[in-house]
Amino acid sequence: MQAEHTADAPARIHWTEEGQPRSARWRSESGMPPPKKVVIADDKTPADVAYRLACEGTALLWRGDFHNARQLLQALARRADHKGGRARAPKVPASPADAFHLHRQAQSQRARTLAMLLLPFEADYSVPLRRAPDVKQACNEAYGRGDEPFVASMRELLGLIGAHEWRKNGVEIAALGARIHPHYGVFSPIRGEYVALVADAPLPPACALAFDIGTGTGVLAALLAQRGVGRVVATDMDARALSCARENLQRLGAFDKVEVVQADLFPEGRANLVVCNPPWLPGRPSSSIEYAVYDPDSRMLKGFLNGLAAHLAQGGEGWLILSDLAEHLGLRPREQLLALIAAGGLQVIERHDVRPTHPRATDPSDPLHAARAAELTSLWRLRAL
Repeated sequence: MQAEHTADAPARIHWTEEGQPRSARWRSESGMPPPKKVVIADDKTPADVAYRLACEGTALLWRGDFHNARQLLQALARRADHKGGRARAPKVPASPADAFHLHRQAQSQRARTLAMLLLPFEADYSVPLRRAPDVKQACNEAYGRGDEPFVASMRELLGLIGAHEWRKNGVEIAALGARIHPHYGVFSPIRGEYVALVADAPLPPACALAFDIGTGTGVLAALLAQRGVGRVVATDMDARALSCARENLQRLGAFDKVEVVQADLFPEGRANLVVCNPPWLPGRPSSSIEYAVYDPDSRMLKGFLNGLAAHLAQGGEGWLILSDLAEHLGLRPREQLLALIAAGGLQVIERHDVRPTHPRATDPSDPLHAARAAELTSLWRLRAL
């Protein structure tokens, strides 16, 4: 099987079925290339056989019942988790950073294996399988208007369905007293402790204008507007984030106080308050959604700290919201962060800390438990020297 992909044409996946060569467009939001080997699978395919093929890099294009495909994916996940647990047992990480890299490596391998179960889609996003649900709206929200049949992994489809439910139901934000509705590919503000920090920190005097850098869902911009900031400019580079922020702000009735603009970090001008919640871990993202978690070479963090002083009004403050998980994992020492602050011509006024409340912080079975148990999320109040 050969895979075609050029800069000008979408990737395509090829297989043989009933003795005839077939092909279709390949879709993968994670950037996974089309599998080079594809076999047909259905309700009679044993889970052990499917798992062996998936581990070897052979994809299974499903032609059976949709619900049986879900059950097969669950069976593959159980086998992957069991094998991963056995494989990790003898390996003792040499350091917290080693534990982190081993954990990411295991996650990546698991994701590749589970992504080998493929589904066919029609141009209108219907799935031509028995008992297949209607996934048209979920696909439209993630992909835009359909134009041709394609193949994608079942794991990706389940992600689309989950994102659609998040978008439909929203996430309750206690500090805001309202719900935020994240779009597909835009990080959901489920870590409420950092939102609470922004809700409680004292605003600079006469705070007429604030910038929210990397707004995402728009949750912090909405919160600043609710706190009485006269005008907020929220920036982002991602088209999905911009659309998501505008929709949330309109839903919350904050559109008259918040302007959403596409910009790489800062908009033009100076503000009384500049807020930034960059990705918390230095590292290379493996998918688009991971850009909210991993900041390659700390690019966004460095860009914010280097440019902050030039965008602060007289007496203004910059608020950096950052977890120290990277420090506990040995990925970025505290001294490096302090050096970046000083190099930006900034000084720390005050730091507000809070402990995370998510379940993994208290789960001793988590591979990164020691670091998560020690983690603090901080709001650094900064001003120009």
